[in-house]
Amino acid sequence: MAELPLLEWLDRFALGLRFVLEGVSLVCVALGFAATLRLALRQALRRGPSRQPQARRFNSLRLTFGSWLSMALEFQLAADIVATTTAPSNQNLIQLGVIAVIRTFLNIFLGREVELELKFEDAHLQQSQPSSSTETTPS
Repeated sequence: MAELPLLEWLDRFALGLRFVLEGVSLVCVALGFAATLRLALRQALRRGPSRQPQARRFNSLRLTFGSWLSMALEFQLAADIVATTTAPSNQNLIQLGVIAVIRTFLNIFLGREVELELKFEDAHLQQSQPSSSTETTPS
């Protein structure tokens, strides 16, 4: 009999924790949308010709929003783990598996794009720097 209140307390705690985690996930999506919209507006309102091609500007928007979505999926995955731990139903297990697969693929593709973007930035910086001549100083 003494264990029943503890189990009930754990269920309530898990329900509250799941609610908080799902809320943080929604906040991440909203913040990601706001950050992406802000970046898009800055790009659109920038005066003069842009030095970045249209595809690169779009890619930076995608990477910004994708990173926020990845973070949101992390919190959603945590919420589903909590739900599955306290009530391991088939629906919870399927939901957990689907979100884990989506998060994994999103992180893989985001990681590849970020890596390509960094390589492009490094190459662009090397091209824009004047080549240093190997001058020898008289002794």
